[in-house]
Amino acid sequence: MIRRALATRLAFASTTATAAAAVPRLASLSARRALATTPRRSSGNAPMSFPCIDRLETRQRDLSSGPEPTYEKVVTGYKLYHHATPYVLDHGGVLPSFDLAYETWGTLNAERSNAILIHTGLSGSSHAHSHAGNTKAGWWEKFIGPGKPIDTDRFFVVCTNVLGGCYGSTGPGSLDPQSNGGGSRYATTFPLLTVNDMVRAQFLLLDHLGISRLHASVGASMGGMQALCAAALHPTRVARLISISACARSHPYSIALRFAQRQALMSDPNFQRGFYYDSVQPHVGMKLARAIATVTYRSGPEWELRFGRRRRAPDMPPVLCADFLIETYLDHQSEAFCLQYDANSLLYVSKAMDMFDISRSVTERLRQTREKAEQEGLAGEEVRAAVCMNANEQPEGREQQSRAETREEIRRDLVAGVGQAMQPTLVLGVQSDILFPVAQQREIADILRQAGNTNVTYYELDAMYGHDTFLIDVVNVGAAIKGHLENTV
Repeated sequence: MIRRALATRLAFASTTATAAAAVPRLASLSARRALATTPRRSSGNAPMSFPCIDRLETRQRDLSSGPEPTYEKVVTGYKLYHHATPYVLDHGGVLPSFDLAYETWGTLNAERSNAILIHTGLSGSSHAHSHAGNTKAGWWEKFIGPGKPIDTDRFFVVCTNVLGGCYGSTGPGSLDPQSNGGGSRYATTFPLLTVNDMVRAQFLLLDHLGISRLHASVGASMGGMQALCAAALHPTRVARLISISACARSHPYSIALRFAQRQALMSDPNFQRGFYYDSVQPHVGMKLARAIATVTYRSGPEWELRFGRRRRAPDMPPVLCADFLIETYLDHQSEAFCLQYDANSLLYVSKAMDMFDISRSVTERLRQTREKAEQEGLAGEEVRAAVCMNANEQPEGREQQSRAETREEIRRDLVAGVGQAMQPTLVLGVQSDILFPVAQQREIADILRQAGNTNVTYYELDAMYGHDTFLIDVVNVGAAIKGHLENTV
């Protein structure tokens, strides 16, 4: 036994020495790093390689070469509406001015009655369709154009990048005209905003374009929230409503998922509380956040068909980095997103989604807070200190937030919130959507009907693409949209 133990110890020592000597010959950079940095132990096993971590470290070094955010170059060819006067937001914050990026397709008729406003999702740009100024395919390319579901031979189509975004509209990454001579970016001094704020800014653009009434307000996901908000808050200015894969108020499950994304992002050391514009971007945090989001955008049945349990290299031993094809898909999708969207915009816009609630009580509280700020003429810096630097304390008040409402109270409040939305309405839901389950679209249709709207159409699609169905299913989603827009009421 003594001889056997001694032989074993000698073998371990020999293995460790051999492994150390073999470092230059190892093909994996990750393995060489692991041998160099990991405390030596008596083990005959070689350390695992981590090429995914190597790539992240390399990418962060590459990002340190320049402070200019890459996402500013993603979209071109848009127009800018400049609002030159102070804009007070629902939580009391103030923007001294703002820009709203927008693009248009089709021709506005003489009566100015054929305009359709398309509202985007969380990370959408104004580039919904290609045009001479930007020939790259838009995010809703197959849905917009001559003879398509949103027919540009019949309609004048407008799409904006939301306030708080990073594709031309004023957001956290924009230069703050009141800071250091206008040379510093807002970062997290940007005031908290709401979906209602985004919609009010869009209607200021419509005023600028001379459009007093829309033929339709159309949107999916967060865009569906905006479309509902537009119809409820500006009922005389919206003739039709289309809300796809959205909700009347954000529910705990989707709030939790977006919270996890924000936590992953803010945990990146390079986030620096949002002041990262002149240094390394929070690439790792953004990648993790997008990976979480991507899981919620699609469905298990689709991935079962697309990927199954297939591995990238089935004849090789398992690895802790991307191994299954579904993992490589998530890795690719999240990596591609990192340099196409601003981290702070993700925080602010996703928080606006969480706070969305079309209930009358919430809408009224926000209106009162905004009007009080307007009347008192609060300075931007004072408001930022109250709202942004202590973001957990919302103006609604702790007691009201903590009180649990009954289902009946919630429903009555929601019905009252859409009490003026009597437009012909199309509501679409997707059975495989886990981010905005179909019960939430049924709720929109139900509260509109209970409020007295007698022209509400609800369709529930049996598609396997999950939340992203509105981007993919041109046949079913497109047909429903086209029918509602072109139907004579």
